[in-house]
Amino acid sequence: MDLIDSFGRTIRDLRLSVTDRCNFRCTYCMPEEGMQWLPRSEVLTFEEFERLARIFVERFGVDGLRLTGGEPTVRAHLPVLVRKLAQLRVPADSASPLAGHKPDLSITTNGATFRLLAHEFRDAGLDRVNISLDTLQPEKFLRITRRDDLARVLDGITAAQEAGFSPVKINVVVERGVNDDEIVDLARFGREIGAEVRFIEFMPLDASGHWLNEKVVGQDEIVAKVAAAFPLEPIPSRGAAPADRWRYLDGGGTVGVIPSVTKPFCGDCDRVRLTAEGQFRTCLFANDEFDLRAMMRADADDDQLAAEIQRAVGLKWAGHQINQVTFVRPSRTMSQIGG
Repeated sequence: MDLIDSFGRTIRDLRLSVTDRCNFRCTYCMPEEGMQWLPRSEVLTFEEFERLARIFVERFGVDGLRLTGGEPTVRAHLPVLVRKLAQLRVPADSASPLAGHKPDLSITTNGATFRLLAHEFRDAGLDRVNISLDTLQPEKFLRITRRDDLARVLDGITAAQEAGFSPVKINVVVERGVNDDEIVDLARFGREIGAEVRFIEFMPLDASGHWLNEKVVGQDEIVAKVAAAFPLEPIPSRGAAPADRWRYLDGGGTVGVIPSVTKPFCGDCDRVRLTAEGQFRTCLFANDEFDLRAMMRADADDDQLAAEIQRAVGLKWAGHQINQVTFVRPSRTMSQIGG
């Protein structure tokens, strides 16, 4: 049975935030100090994550599972969870192209410790990796992340490629006056190492609450800058994928932009989210959550959990309404929700 919302969108992608903790303090994601971490008892166990993922995959045909955080690699023994999730199978009668196979398993990470885990993740069944990298300049990296770890992130990208992940995707949050002067440099870096850079428009989920539309560098401007240096042609039809993508005319690979602010893709959205403490969210910017952890720990059976998931998805809204008077900023930051 497909999981379909009231606007006819079929849910295929589940983001699992495995921890609210992070070893960075990126300015657009977390405050420098003062974060109140979840007690370990409130965070879902691997068995609870597996149980909920099983319902999504085996009952509803969800075929994509992405591990996020916080920073997911700070969760101890995370390859154990990957191995559990790799045992799941999309129903053979599903309309998914992965029918009868395991779901696509991916992770979004800052890459700082990926060298230690890359091969273990690959052996456990992880398919894809996205690594965040907002600048190639050490001093600017320190200002953005509040950590002096650029060399470790670059090594994490190398380690991912050495472990066989291909293509490695590099996520770049672009903020005007911060790193918009590096758009071409970052695109060139991706071309040189054979990774796909995905530029992400700055969204109103920063920890300080100081997001301004003037700080958003839109998709058209990003693409124009890249194309001026490296001519591009569009790759048609992204479907439900969040990124618009372009191909370099000289064969130098591909580049993408996630235009969450200037060209929202809400009408094709197939994603839902589960926070580290088991709150189910139908949108990154949602203001409502559904407490699946409380249900599990009160001995709800799978039928009851599936019914609550269906009820929540039935209430999924049309879109986030950024830049409209009706927009209400979520009470949580990106690190607490999961990217």
